[in-house]
Amino acid sequence: MSMVLRRLLTAIPTLFGVVVVTFLLTRVLPGDPAVFFASNPSMSAADIAAVREHLGLDLPLRDQFLVYLGNLMHGDLGRSVATGQSVAAEFARRLPASAELTVAAFALAVAIALPLGVAAALRPGSPVDHAARLIATLGASLPSFVTGLLLIFAFYVFAGIAPEPAGRLAPFMVEPERVTGFLTLDALLAGERATFAAALRQLALPAAAMALFALAPLTRMTRAAMIATLGADFIRTARAAGLSRRTIIVTYALRNAMVPVATTMGMTFSYMLGANVLIERVFSWPGIGAFAIDSLINLDYAPLQAFMLVMAAVFITVNLATDLVTALIDPRAAR
Repeated sequence: MSMVLRRLLTAIPTLFGVVVVTFLLTRVLPGDPAVFFASNPSMSAADIAAVREHLGLDLPLRDQFLVYLGNLMHGDLGRSVATGQSVAAEFARRLPASAELTVAAFALAVAIALPLGVAAALRPGSPVDHAARLIATLGASLPSFVTGLLLIFAFYVFAGIAPEPAGRLAPFMVEPERVTGFLTLDALLAGERATFAAALRQLALPAAAMALFALAPLTRMTRAAMIATLGADFIRTARAAGLSRRTIIVTYALRNAMVPVATTMGMTFSYMLGANVLIERVFSWPGIGAFAIDSLINLDYAPLQAFMLVMAAVFITVNLATDLVTALIDPRAAR
């Protein structure tokens, strides 16, 4: 409990620093939002000044920040000028799409990386080891959006076995009743198997593209941690005691190797939330990443600030969860 309180206390100044940095970053972006939204050639300088006043851009920078901070304290993330909707409402609608994509990709990456890393560590120099190194190299060298484009070309354009990369469902299909926001899970809850299958097919390619991005660090860390653990003295002692190979690997080696692997998992999951921005754009995925890109292009401050703030909060939360999991695996890590 003391570790949780320490982490929460250190998160407060971190979040405040993120608020300050995101506010200043959006204000130094090139271009004037008032001119952008008053782009009608017939609008006069007075009309543009009225738009600036409406957006609050006529206030001194300090006053703009105080207004923004006061709104945040009341849970108000602002209003998108481009859509006219509350940013909180837009994020509540779009965040489940980003979360579903990230969770699916992360689960796929973990399901492949852990067995592959362990197998590579048990047989150094074998074909499995070379395959693990190749996957790690590809995942580290190929940007996620390039992987996405290659998958689209291979499975949609060339092979024709993947659906059109046009969002979470085909345009003619109706979404099930919204319960969790995860389209596949909502379809199962509603008993709509055809919708579940269609949503799963739409999810496959973007999740695979993101999973390859996560495979590199997870496979590399699992392999390195297992090799280091298998060479430890307590493993040699366990072998000398006549314990079975399965017991040594699963009970002793893998559990001790999971401490750095769990830390890498937390970092990778956090990075994936930011990396899905371009994946969402490539696959027309209606998540908060695509919304943030549109906001950046449109000089729409509020959604962009909210996106960076939400990502920072998620990053802190994931790091806290990682610390808790690490403490459960090895209580010495909580000290």
